[in-house]
Amino acid sequence: MFGDQHAESLGGAQVSMRLQRRFLERAGHTVTVVAPAMHGPRARAAAGDSSYVDLPSIPITVDREYSMSWPGRRTDRWLDAALRRLIADTGRPPVDVVHVQADFWGAFIGYRYAQRHGIPIVHTMHNRLDVGIEATTPFPKTVLRVLNGWQRRALGRWFESTQQGHDGWAYLRRFAARADAVTAPSTHFARRLTEHGVVPGAGRVPGDGGPLGVSAPVVDVIWNGIDDDILDEVLASTGSAGGAARPASRGAVERAAGPPRFVWLGRMSPEKRLLPFLEALAASGVEAEVEVIGGGGQLRAARRLVERLRPRATVTFAGRMPYAQTLRRIAAADAVVQTSIGFETQGMTIFEAASLGTPSVISDPDLAAELGSGYWTVGGGVAPDPSVAALADALRVAASDISAGTSRVPDPTIRERFRQSSRTAAMVEVYDRATSR
Repeated sequence: MFGDQHAESLGGAQVSMRLQRRFLERAGHTVTVVAPAMHGPRARAAAGDSSYVDLPSIPITVDREYSMSWPGRRTDRWLDAALRRLIADTGRPPVDVVHVQADFWGAFIGYRYAQRHGIPIVHTMHNRLDVGIEATTPFPKTVLRVLNGWQRRALGRWFESTQQGHDGWAYLRRFAARADAVTAPSTHFARRLTEHGVVPGAGRVPGDGGPLGVSAPVVDVIWNGIDDDILDEVLASTGSAGGAARPASRGAVERAAGPPRFVWLGRMSPEKRLLPFLEALAASGVEAEVEVIGGGGQLRAARRLVERLRPRATVTFAGRMPYAQTLRRIAAADAVVQTSIGFETQGMTIFEAASLGTPSVISDPDLAAELGSGYWTVGGGVAPDPSVAALADALRVAASDISAGTSRVPDPTIRERFRQSSRTAAMVEVYDRATSR
């Protein structure tokens, strides 16, 4: 596996990689994770683990949590030598498949390695690159143009035959054109990728090492999963291990007395829309207990906003929590509030909530459709409605239903379909298909 950031650093893709590695190894496979070496305090977490190949890197954030490795011949030589030593020292088998779970330098390095050694490539695309860059950079078109140029330079003549373009979709198309398989963590993201021509093998021709006989290339939908062991532990601690985490009715007999309990969790950055949520909470006038879990650059602004608006709801900023504790807070809540629009390719929190029997208030209709049931939509539920008024209305409806004992009920099949063991089995089928060509 190749990542942009070390698997022991913070981030959803990194959590997913760690989980995939563990369940692949549990199923008898050998996994090596290649990523930039860490420089911050968490670097010790990876020390001594022979499954990690830590590339020479430079830190790129003030806290030294994140770093980058420059793709090029020097890194190629270093990586080839490191993997040769690892195989010789540990008796690992040769690499059968390269799984790229990166968008930037990690992807460049992974594709270069696969091309040098004639190894099939599976690429999991985690991010809506266009939306993410627009939300986090001041000049997104310039950034995308530079990124596309860097991609062409890093991957060289191997990409000469693929289509031109400077937007986020052109960037992803060039990767997919040389991949043997492309996976996405949701149906709606897979649909968008396909609509924009981001399909595996589209740029390959006989004789250049590409897959032959691919008549209808598709993007495989494989959710990022939840740790089976932690899920079972949380279900057992909440008394829900034997069945659905919540019965169909969530009336006063079942839930503790008091106002509805909402949880908002995630990174506190603009694309997650925490501040509009707090504005809508105040505008809704609902009496509720609201717990905000996570951290980020908008924490101070969020605290100030609550002090200024003084919502009827009680708002608690709980900070970051260990994963199992976060799941327990979700299980104890009456609803999770998911406010990002267009940014999430899956929306892990609502899947975690559904696995625990907790419904969600969802702003993005694409994410809602993925769940099937057990949610309140914001706006009409067809097109995204980013207005504070629509979110306030949804919060009022959810609070009223919860108090009346008529809460929405998540699809009970999600719990088993979301387990990492089932997601790993699905990914192994993709690996088998890629390596059999």
